[in-house]
Amino acid sequence: MLLPSLSPTRPNPPTEAAKHVMWLSPDRAVYSGLLGQPVGRTFGGYACYFSLLGPHRIQIGEGPWQECQLSFVPPYLRHNIAADGNTICGLLVEAETVDEARLPAFLQRGAGPVVDAHSHRRMRHGMERLLRQMDEGGVTDADVDHAFFGERLETPVRDTRVQNTIDRIKAAPRDRVSALACAEDICLSESRFLHLFRREVGVPFRQFKAWKRARIFLTYVTQDLRLTDVALDAGYPDATHFSHSIRDVYGLTPRSIVSGSRRLSLFSEGDAATHEGRPAHRSRS
Repeated sequence: MLLPSLSPTRPNPPTEAAKHVMWLSPDRAVYSGLLGQPVGRTFGGYACYFSLLGPHRIQIGEGPWQECQLSFVPPYLRHNIAADGNTICGLLVEAETVDEARLPAFLQRGAGPVVDAHSHRRMRHGMERLLRQMDEGGVTDADVDHAFFGERLETPVRDTRVQNTIDRIKAAPRDRVSALACAEDICLSESRFLHLFRREVGVPFRQFKAWKRARIFLTYVTQDLRLTDVALDAGYPDATHFSHSIRDVYGLTPRSIVSGSRRLSLFSEGDAATHEGRPAHRSRS
């Protein structure tokens, strides 16, 4: 989910890493391809970065740049990423779908480089396995978890009212549903709802909703559509708000992301066919 921009790159060797692929479901994202030159990004999920070609560099907040083979960034943490050859692999696990206390051990060591050769090999092999599986048949969230972690990640137990709100937002991230409307649906005051949501999810309602809206932009990146139309279809009030929001999340402008996705094959959950170039839009999760 480490989206590309149109930047000069060195040719990749003829390996699995040469594939420019993104696989999406509402709860997971897998990416292999161009990195571009992002300037500050903040994802609403657990991000793992690694490469099939060599090391990369990561900066957490305003801290120092560090070189590594594998790195990890918790949800909603500002960071920068760079890589030689301008290629990267990545996994994104939506924060609300997993129990933080039961994450694999290497994901509980804090943000930044992960010095763990075994975990790095597992991530590399998992990516190679999934790339082959995308060509041969459909991939599911369970396949992703097993490929990278060897098991299905545990889901959290939370207040049913909040879980219903999460499900509502994820089912229709384009909708401009208000906190008041969500509060009324579960018979709470708006202030009580906002407090409960933050306690259960770990981030404010507005921030969670903004991330889910920005995330659906990924489903448009291979489409030959005007960005103004994409902005409106994705639920943004205008193109300016859309551009600022996307750049704040991904560290790249929408135009740069689309330009760098020309060779990207986009898959969705259970998909067995590639969608290279500018196909008709199918995946509107």
